[in-house]
Amino acid sequence: MATEATKRLTDIGPPHYEKFLPPIIKRNYGKWLYHERLAPGVMCHVAESGEKLYTVRAGSPRLLSVHTIRKIADLADKYCNGYVRFTSRNNIEFLLEDPSKIEDLKKDLQALGFPVGGTNNAISNVVHTQGWVHCHSAATDASGLVKSVMDALYERFTHEDLPAKLRLAVACCLNMCGAVHCSDIAILGVHRRPPRILHDLLPKVCEIPTVVASCPTGAIRARTVDGKQTVEVIEQQCMYCGNCYTVCPAMPLNNPQTDGVSIWVGGKVSNARSKPRFSKLAIPYLPNNPPRWPEVVEAVVKIVDVYAKHARKYERMGEWIDRIGWPRFFELTGIPFTRYHIDDFKHAGLTYNRSTHLKF
Repeated sequence: MATEATKRLTDIGPPHYEKFLPPIIKRNYGKWLYHERLAPGVMCHVAESGEKLYTVRAGSPRLLSVHTIRKIADLADKYCNGYVRFTSRNNIEFLLEDPSKIEDLKKDLQALGFPVGGTNNAISNVVHTQGWVHCHSAATDASGLVKSVMDALYERFTHEDLPAKLRLAVACCLNMCGAVHCSDIAILGVHRRPPRILHDLLPKVCEIPTVVASCPTGAIRARTVDGKQTVEVIEQQCMYCGNCYTVCPAMPLNNPQTDGVSIWVGGKVSNARSKPRFSKLAIPYLPNNPPRWPEVVEAVVKIVDVYAKHARKYERMGEWIDRIGWPRFFELTGIPFTRYHIDDFKHAGLTYNRSTHLKF
């Protein structure tokens, strides 16, 4: 049996998070009484002991160079003894004990191009996927979309003037590794055609049984073309997930002519006031027009502006839509209702318990 010393030497798992906590958090762990909002992007947490921890939140572009990370680390060393953290939505949070340093930190952040905000009833930083930079199945570019959308919604990040917090997310395809299925406004890249099959190349680089087995809907069948063992795709069963391309590069899914973007609304993870809910379709298709995606930006800004004007205080996007009804939502936003909005999927999660509540 391995000794404790041996385990410590051989364990290659992540170190315990306590090693990275600021001393003030270690001293007051589990003993925080409340927190106060001081300004957009600035909060104060008060412990039972009376100690106060100040948080300054800034937005980041998520994909950061080493050069940029060093600048962030320099600010953390200068103002908060090196203690800085990144949130799950890619915000940067500086943890200070001295409130007199807050304004100077905010000025330095803004000088470097990092806006301070994203707290309370504002738009937080956008959680998004890899995009064309890294992902082989992306139907759009998340990084470019987020940059374009947030340039237009900058004031909504730095000012707390929305009815409630508003969470945006971007996913490049329906695999949704960007959590768009539960966001107030979700931007989802969509493929609209099944993968192309390069019949000459496929037998040389792919294993037919593996390709057939990769399809979750059974849309791929083995077949012979010009005397070569290859596959075919039954379009009615294909859901454009890209699994086949993952195991077989001879079945590319990306299509510049037909790939595009859809907009979904009304999802949330929070249990406050109402149970968690999935996003629902608002706009089935918008064209991919990089580098600024004007159609997508206009649509998202329109939805945000209408929500900000008509929702009541503390109402999340989905709760506001529930109150006014979907017909009124389409009327206010000017979004046309199409056949794609009709949910006829027989396994739709209408009866799923998506909440931690035990009783309703």
